Amino acid sequence: MDDKKGFTKNNTMDDFLRQEDIQRATSDASWALQERLSFTPPLCDVFKAPYCRLEDVDRYAFHLHPEAKKELPDIINNVVHRVAKNENPSETDKERHRKQRNVGIVFSGGPAPGGHNVIAGLYDALASANENNRIFGFLMGPDGILEKNYIEITGEIVNAYRNLGGFGMIKTGRTKIDSGTKMKKARKTCLDLKLEALVIVGGDDSNTNAAFLAQELYNDGIQVIGVPKTIDGDIQVRDLNGNSICAVSFGFHTAARAFAHNINNLCSDCSSDVKYWHICKVMGRVASHLALEVGLQVHPNITLIGEELADYIDEERIENARKEGSMDYTAYGMTLRQVSRLICDGIVRRAAVGKNYGVIVIPEGLLEFINEIQVFIIKLNTIIADYNATHDTDFNTHFPTLKDKLEYLRQMARMSRENNTFFIWNTRDDDLFNVLPPFFQEGLLTERDAHGNFQFSQMETDRVVMGLVEDYLKRLMDRGVYKNGIKVESYRHTMEEGGLNPDFYGNALFKNYNSNDGFLLVKESIVSIKTLKQTLVKAEVISAKDDIPEPVETIYKQSVPKFKTQYHFYGYDGRGNDPTWFDCTYTYNLGMTVFSLIVNGATGQMAAINNLEKDFQDWEPIGIPIGSLMHLEERKSKLTLVMERALVDINSPAFKVFASKRDTWLAATPGDDCYRRPGPIRYSGESEDARPITLILNDMGNSFIKKSYDKLSQ
Repeated sequence: MDDKKGFTKNNTMDDFLRQEDIQRATSDASWALQERLSFTPPLCDVFKAPYCRLEDVDRYAFHLHPEAKKELPDIINNVVHRVAKNENPSETDKERHRKQRNVGIVFSGGPAPGGHNVIAGLYDALASANENNRIFGFLMGPDGILEKNYIEITGEIVNAYRNLGGFGMIKTGRTKIDSGTKMKKARKTCLDLKLEALVIVGGDDSNTNAAFLAQELYNDGIQVIGVPKTIDGDIQVRDLNGNSICAVSFGFHTAARAFAHNINNLCSDCSSDVKYWHICKVMGRVASHLALEVGLQVHPNITLIGEELADYIDEERIENARKEGSMDYTAYGMTLRQVSRLICDGIVRRAAVGKNYGVIVIPEGLLEFINEIQVFIIKLNTIIADYNATHDTDFNTHFPTLKDKLEYLRQMARMSRENNTFFIWNTRDDDLFNVLPPFFQEGLLTERDAHGNFQFSQMETDRVVMGLVEDYLKRLMDRGVYKNGIKVESYRHTMEEGGLNPDFYGNALFKNYNSNDGFLLVKESIVSIKTLKQTLVKAEVISAKDDIPEPVETIYKQSVPKFKTQYHFYGYDGRGNDPTWFDCTYTYNLGMTVFSLIVNGATGQMAAINNLEKDFQDWEPIGIPIGSLMHLEERKSKLTLVMERALVDINSPAFKVFASKRDTWLAATPGDDCYRRPGPIRYSGESEDARPITLILNDMGNSFIKKSYDKLSQ
């Protein structure tokens, strides 16, 4: 090509591509990545000493479940350990610290930001103690242990992943080591690799596995240490007296901040084009911690918290049942209908002040907190199981369409009216069920999993709720309740531009014309062009023969709201995000904590950091006995010993602050919204990334309560 604007034989594309600036601009390693890789998280003060020891902490009390005592006899009496400096180490202490070790590590469950820094912290501690120490990373989660599929983790590998999100270094998987056969395979792998210790980084189920593996490998002298990981934030440890020991699992803060940043962008969008309600479902199938943190980070107009809905009690329904001499179990916990009404109320109030747009945050696991849904599931599980047990064909084969299934349920409801001993499915159940959107009815009636359980994960929680919201908004629009408020200045301008006197038509059109509200609301009786004309004729501002003045019709049309929604799901993007300063630092020190527990002979412990809710200088590396955290829970239709998950405490300072701000953040008043800009995620420098807001508020609230109590005691 000889064109001066193109490339010639002496000036080829290859030469152009070889230029250093081109290579740098198109490299996989962005400038931001290179800077992040070079960041060194600060160390807790205890890790600055050359040697450490473990101190027993006896101020924490736990209830030891009898089943845990039975199944975990060798680790059940573990206590909380504090990692402390060893100021005067003996020669034995030094030899134990410097001993050559082989350590295995595995990621289990979904990714969470910061996992790579757990490995980095552990690797750095091992390398510092003895250059011959080896760390093996099991690939693809626990399957790597069972199949002896691993890599040896080197400094080069670690340096390529420092401070980065995801679990790309060794990948992850969801296999559980929960049978005798799997335990034997895991034991053989550990023995073959001559492991001193195995580190399991995971959530509640994974740390439960860690406890059972610690018991299984106890007599082999192989230590097992767990590390708390989950973006859901439902690994929180408190003792019987409510003392916080581990405030939150790693990954939670980053995921919440990633969601918050993206949702804040939607806040900017909706307040710019003022026509969409953005429905944001955030991950958290069991607990609503992420929704609460996002609510505090962004101040969306409406944020639902499942635990609060479950705590609701309908006193009127209870009283009616008492009069009838019965018990209404659906009075405990808010119903789906009530949830939809709650949302509709906010939407209507905002529209009245010209804000027919907004942002709603819904936790993924909301439906699990709604009592009537749980009742439906229990009843339908029974109906389907009974049908399958007494017929040659299964329920879903015999009733292939939703119409067929609904007709069968109606027959059962009729039977309940004719025979008062038949109560599995009554008329009230049928009425409530028929209020639900068809796709949700279909979901509730679909095939159960292999264990007969309803599959909540397949439900589109946000669309279920918003389907009811849209239906009710249509009814409110037909009744003239849901209307756009018209700015007084806009009304006057439109009328005057059309040559009409605003005051002449004002009282006929609006129910609040003479108020100082700033926004005018068209009368509820005006719900169509026909009723608009009837109202104007009745008010004698036009005659029956006259047409509606064009400016008046324009104002009416502006008052008719259009409810438009955009749906968003926040989950996988957040759990794969590069970690915040908080999670970078938290996880690196967790890796150091794991090393301290290993060199001091601990097993069956979960590495943790106490005082996460306080400033970094107050962080305290500890080991928590996993066996003490066990309780019996129904899993796969049978009671199983598992680590308990933490729900949002609606009596906590953080939730109380959130609840007190709810109406303010709805912003159903003239003026600006209250959206908060959390900004992008940071991993260095002074910023709010130092701690989750829920932790900050809980710490401030508890300190305030303590100071108040101390004053009263004086």
